[in-house]
Amino acid sequence: MFENHDYPNPKHDISHNSLRPDCEKCFGLCCVALPFAVSADFAVEKNAGKPCPNLQSDFRCSIHKNLRQQGFKGCIAFDCFGAGQKVSQITFGGIDWHEGPATATKMYHVFPIMLQLHEILWYLTEALTLKASHPIHRELYLALHETERLSQLSPDSLLKLDVPSHRTNVNALLLRTSELVWIESHLQHKGMKKSKRINRRGADLMGANLRGTDLSGANLRGAYLIAANLRDADLRAADFIGADLRDADLSGADLTESIFLTQAQIDSAKGDAHTKLPRLLSHPSHWSALK
Repeated sequence: MFENHDYPNPKHDISHNSLRPDCEKCFGLCCVALPFAVSADFAVEKNAGKPCPNLQSDFRCSIHKNLRQQGFKGCIAFDCFGAGQKVSQITFGGIDWHEGPATATKMYHVFPIMLQLHEILWYLTEALTLKASHPIHRELYLALHETERLSQLSPDSLLKLDVPSHRTNVNALLLRTSELVWIESHLQHKGMKKSKRINRRGADLMGANLRGTDLSGANLRGAYLIAANLRDADLRAADFIGADLRDADLSGADLTESIFLTQAQIDSAKGDAHTKLPRLLSHPSHWSALK
């Protein structure tokens, strides 16, 4: 699937820290390049390529400290996985979108592509930290470095890139990782007794009452869990790629060892001090204000 080029011995040398947003090194690309519509997440409508009315000339947000109160909680839950600073400082060498319409238009189109590549990098980096994925570490490593290589391409090459095809190849590895994690978790927590893995992939669970439900190791990829009641649910080792957790209640839920869960997903949900999260994620500040 992925050729070995110059990667002799698998070594995980891309960290999650390098895939976190650094807004100081970005030109507010998420506030300009991406569109949003009036909704519970955004107070106003904005077309792609048009600066958000809250974006200042220094690329800072004028209501950053009050985004939720001002009706922009969608911004709080957004994560570019470091794509913003990559496009700003590396792909375009520090030239911002103010410097010309040609540069701006190209930058706006490159940013969503880089966003996808960096999201893939995040998942692959996580997969390589998992003990259960050891049997496929080399394949994951090669996929990681191929994705990083693609992210270093020129703007014109990035615009021609077939990201869906690359994502499909990577997803095959992430699915194998998910199965390996479930097997390890199943043996660790439930002994050798055979049972079928819970598969709610793409399921419509909006507003569902799943309080206290055992969903440990479940496949929740792409599941619609908007406003679902997941209080005290067992979500250990569950796979959350693409799951929509907006306003889902995770109070008291156990998400330790869950995989492919992002900070953006957690930020869009509700929870409390008793919610147990994977080590890479943290409790959002707004949770403390919830009753």
